[in-house]
Amino acid sequence: MNTSHYIECLPDVIQIAKAAGEVIMQIYQTDFHIERKSDNSPLTQADLAAHHLIISRLSELTPEIPVLSEESENISPESRSQWQQYWLIDPLDGTREFVKRNGEFTVNIALIHQHQPILGVVYAPASDLLYYGTKGQGAFKQVKHSAALRISVRPFEIGKLVVAGSRSHNDQKYQQFLNKLHQFTGAIPELISMGSSLKICLVAEGRADVYPRIGPTYEWDTAAAHCILREAGGDILDENTNALSYNRKSSLLNPTFFATNTRMLNWADYLL
Repeated sequence: MNTSHYIECLPDVIQIAKAAGEVIMQIYQTDFHIERKSDNSPLTQADLAAHHLIISRLSELTPEIPVLSEESENISPESRSQWQQYWLIDPLDGTREFVKRNGEFTVNIALIHQHQPILGVVYAPASDLLYYGTKGQGAFKQVKHSAALRISVRPFEIGKLVVAGSRSHNDQKYQQFLNKLHQFTGAIPELISMGSSLKICLVAEGRADVYPRIGPTYEWDTAAAHCILREAGGDILDENTNALSYNRKSSLLNPTFFATNTRMLNWADYLL
């Protein structure tokens, strides 16, 4: 797949994400059943229905490209280590937000090429909110049927620091991070809480400076929004200020990371 071809795929991928969103919203309006995975995270019919729809549609669109989903049966590290490119999807990111019925859940679809996301679509069906980006072509936000607007990270100012945080996962370490940030910089950060990959999109559209994630996440949680953030002028960095990469190891767990608009601060300094 060359660059022009994956850019041409973008409208189709957006339609796939929206179709998955329609399926999710149909179930959202019912008394859906909640199961528990082995890690005790919730699973609903919406996760599975969106998974099957996206897998089917992407396989039709690009039959030569494998698809890795959060809800996939286990694909061995040996098999996926051979992949030069693949679709990486989270059919329902923010299942906890779905269960709480707060609307802050998304469909995430990313195309990974040589360990980096080169196309990303994040769709929040409850609000009909769309973010997307492709490598070298910028990042965009579209609300309902309005025109898509190009987005970018905001200039970093320590005195006007805005920190995005999880709606469901804020804990003592997150609070310690904020306290140390204040202690060593004097900044009193404004806080924005949000669910799912929308937190990364807040940084991409210039509403926040950093989203620190100290707890566990998986590669499908970040890939689509990572592409969008990178195209908006930011990045997702680990504790050593290296950008996240994908499918480089047997585990699909992400390290602690910081989705940010700047490298002026080493955010990891405020964790200890």
